[in-house]
Amino acid sequence: MKPAPLEYRRAESVEEAVGLLAEGGHDAKVLAGGQSLVPMLNMRLARPALVVDVNRVAGLDGIVAENGHVRVGATCRQRAAERSAPVRERVPLLAACLPFVGHAATRNRGTVGGSIAHADAAAELPLALVALGGSVVAESVRGRREIAADELFVSHFTTALAPDELLVETLWPAARPGTGFAFEELALRHGDYALAMAACALLVEGGAVAEARLVLGAVAARPTLVDVPLAGRAVDAEAVREAAEAARAAVSPSGHLHASPEYLRHVTGVLAGRAVLRAWEEAA
Repeated sequence: MKPAPLEYRRAESVEEAVGLLAEGGHDAKVLAGGQSLVPMLNMRLARPALVVDVNRVAGLDGIVAENGHVRVGATCRQRAAERSAPVRERVPLLAACLPFVGHAATRNRGTVGGSIAHADAAAELPLALVALGGSVVAESVRGRREIAADELFVSHFTTALAPDELLVETLWPAARPGTGFAFEELALRHGDYALAMAACALLVEGGAVAEARLVLGAVAARPTLVDVPLAGRAVDAEAVREAAEAARAAVSPSGHLHASPEYLRHVTGVLAGRAVLRAWEEAA
């Protein structure tokens, strides 16, 4: 299949890219890695009038560790982030998620910013960004703004980015001492879209949980942050059970060809419990 007729423009700078997006408005789409956009164009699930290619925009593909964050440029390839020492050393949750993003061939081309902006409910990187309490930086002709991950993801394929905004970088908080992370995913085959996911970040101080973020994916329209009763206590079998029950109660999956709603809810609880326990063990 072939895309519907469209205008293709290659931007050479951020200023040119946001100018083109301002002209195109709701009828414009950004092309970065293209691993999601190109199939959607070919199947005519997306029919933009304008596609703005940002692959040649200088400075959007870097990885920089500074001020307690790791800044990953929007066009940084997923494979480059996967191999990055700053990511492995400072953002271990992101490093754990990246090998589950498609296959090595698609990660060679797919971008970190593209996955975040695409906002697929079954994508690993949005889940990790929410679990870490990260954010993104967006630019338009009106200027720059930072959007917290908790506010960025609205629904499946829908974000708080305005039609004329370009996501230019993602900000990943660096791990603090005493923090443990874990990522759990169930898919039919490695590289397939997840049936259910859970990611957990725990800060442990004095033998008890000081901060906890448990996020679920693929079973809701966006990454879902769960209110788990872990603060001020150690993670034992009872805490794991309560976290699993909280996770099951937080989602209402519709089910599909591969799994019933009841199965998805059960699996979500299992993955959530595992993630909490593994994060606790890593922190301890």
